[in-house]
Amino acid sequence: MTFFEAVKTCFLNYANFKGRASRSEFWYFSLFNSIVAIILMIIGGMPSKYHNNTMLTLYNLAVFCPALAVSWRRLHDIGKSGKSYLINLIPIIGGIIFIVWAAQDSQHGTNQYGHNPKGE
Repeated sequence: MTFFEAVKTCFLNYANFKGRASRSEFWYFSLFNSIVAIILMIIGGMPSKYHNNTMLTLYNLAVFCPALAVSWRRLHDIGKSGKSYLINLIPIIGGIIFIVWAAQDSQHGTNQYGHNPKGE
């Protein structure tokens, strides 16, 4: 999956918490969000009437659901329940565990959440 396909897929499936998301879909969408956030922070740091970086706040609100959905589907891809995302509530260690899970390869074949997005 290419960068633009991943971003498009995540926005089209913004409220789809069923199925599976490949590593490339998750990580490309994360990269896209990081790039946009950095650009908005730079713009927000410039002297203007938006000193509190309202644009970044609005962007974060807009991508909250798509980001949560792709994370949920990514956990399905490795055979974990989407509820495992709540491990992020554990300070520091929870985030590290989630990153390790997100970096894991897909389960081969079909699992209880659907077909492998890599087509294996």
